[in-house]
Amino acid sequence: MHSEKIAHLRVFMIESPIKMKRLQGVGNVMGTVKRVLVELTSTSGVTGWGEAAPWEVFTGTSEAAFAAIDTYLRPLVIGAPVRNIRQLTITMDRAIVGHGEAKLAIETAMFDILGKLSGLSVADLLGGRVRDEIPLSFSIADPDFDADLARMQAMVPEGNRIFKVKTGVKPHAVEMRNLEAIRNAFGDGIDLRLDYNQALQPFGAINILREVDRFKPTFIEQPVPRDCLTAMASFADALDTPILADESCFNARDLMEIIRLNAADAISVKLMKAGGLLKAQALMAIADAAHIPGYGGTLWEGGVALAAGTQFIAATPGMSLGCEFYMPHHVLTEDVLEERIPNRGGAVIVPTGPGLGITVTDTSLRGNARILASA
Repeated sequence: MHSEKIAHLRVFMIESPIKMKRLQGVGNVMGTVKRVLVELTSTSGVTGWGEAAPWEVFTGTSEAAFAAIDTYLRPLVIGAPVRNIRQLTITMDRAIVGHGEAKLAIETAMFDILGKLSGLSVADLLGGRVRDEIPLSFSIADPDFDADLARMQAMVPEGNRIFKVKTGVKPHAVEMRNLEAIRNAFGDGIDLRLDYNQALQPFGAINILREVDRFKPTFIEQPVPRDCLTAMASFADALDTPILADESCFNARDLMEIIRLNAADAISVKLMKAGGLLKAQALMAIADAAHIPGYGGTLWEGGVALAAGTQFIAATPGMSLGCEFYMPHHVLTEDVLEERIPNRGGAVIVPTGPGLGITVTDTSLRGNARILASA
């Protein structure tokens, strides 16, 4: 293992159909989602997989991630020692600005190989597990609210308890009626959360937030645009409900400003935002020092990226608010894994095998996704 290096890199841009439309405060999704997969192969033939899942209104585009990997990162990765993952992340940051998703995909594939070579899971390599399962949050974002209510009726008896309603996408009176319907149907037996995805403007937002506060949500996520931290701080001070920062918190510098202003009570940590497993853990180290818990957010990832997310959360104590890793089971019609990561009793079960604990083959890739480009 000491002499193992990366010998080959393959990159794929793929497209997958989704089962339902998704209305967000910013950036609606329907029909299909695109993402980028990376396969690295070591000198002894061990393969590792990584995934970049940008979202154009959030972090970037799949086309840009594909080009970053194929053109700019490939020369840095070929010949890189498998054991020197941190050094490679530094080298990639020096070589190209941004493109955190592309760098994450490379880093994930490196960890996958190192785990397979050592017989350890990625969570083990990140410091060891503090949890083996993660409470699953499902997002209520279908434009057909009755369809989502029916999904909840089916999911709650199976043990699902966390539901995050995408708000700020319909008239406020309609959303109030929908929240009322949810509480009437399920009472306090569910953990209800709200996510505005930056949909509100600071002026007048507090009136809306005070009205939804009566439904006792666990948190209200990103009510206003990401740069409105002063407004976020005023909401955190005025409301009983905690404020969670998502788009306002990409990196350590963002988090330090949030802490300085007391602008949020919790943060959403997305690997696609952080740009790496190691960077995400470093972010949570700062959050831990400020006693700010983390929530495992998602964009439109498939099973490879969410396997990385489960390994990260399993090894990071402060990530205590659950995860929204529902895409492969509930939204994608197919996934590229040979076997999907189990969901059981309202929780995501963290894979225990070496590396990411998943299997991807050419058959599962080509049979379950449309390949738009490869190199």
